[in-house]
Amino acid sequence: MLIVKVPGINGLGKTKGCEKAGNVILKNLKEIHSNEQGIPIDVKLLDLEEVHLDNSNLELTNNLIYKNSLKIFEIQPKTVFLGGDHSISYSTGKAFFDYCESQGKKSCLIVFDAHADLMPPMKEPTHEEWLRKLIEEGFPTEDILLVGVRNMWKDELIFLKKNNIRTISMNQLLDNLQETCDIIMEFSNNKELYVSVDVDIIDPVFAPGTGYIEPGGLTSREFIYLIQRINKIKNLKAVDIVEINPKKDREGLTVKLGAKILAELL
Repeated sequence: MLIVKVPGINGLGKTKGCEKAGNVILKNLKEIHSNEQGIPIDVKLLDLEEVHLDNSNLELTNNLIYKNSLKIFEIQPKTVFLGGDHSISYSTGKAFFDYCESQGKKSCLIVFDAHADLMPPMKEPTHEEWLRKLIEEGFPTEDILLVGVRNMWKDELIFLKKNNIRTISMNQLLDNLQETCDIIMEFSNNKELYVSVDVDIIDPVFAPGTGYIEPGGLTSREFIYLIQRINKIKNLKAVDIVEINPKKDREGLTVKLGAKILAELL
């Protein structure tokens, strides 16, 4: 498995600090000697890359992320992208869709996020619009599943309903976590799977180091269970972990959780 640092940010100044997350997560990964599946972890033996970016030039940044991601999808069976804020998922997601199209494979995108990220997009979409931009450029809405969204703007609600985008609410998620995992696995059946993880899916009690905290999220234990189940999906092609901001963290809780999530994907 390849781990790629993608320190891209486009949050109109609100996500400054997220570009440092990849390095800090990998530093904390050194303190995890094995994951819960009993697999030893040695950071020195991991396959690591970085997409070197200039966040002052957003068009160039998005092009670099797209080109590097497309090349990675063509040669790597499984990749984890470490953001960066959620704006990076526009370019990685676009590359993923184009890869699937070129290979004659059906794509599937599952997004864990407290927010829908479906606001009307700018030319270079921010972390609040990346998913809508991706949809407007051709990603099929029937192959998108939004999980855990708990705060949406009116425009996003309208767009969501108009495009029949499937969602799993927090209450549905918590009513039966195991059954919801089965639904997620069924949704991705016979498709190439990309999973996007915004850390604010997790309650700020457990993950305070992010830009737009929303109460009422999952516990860290609940999400670790989810990611362990998802990692068993054979057609899992890529995961991104985004919106971790070490500058806003408390006692390293969020960064350590990011390292824990990464460890469970190894």
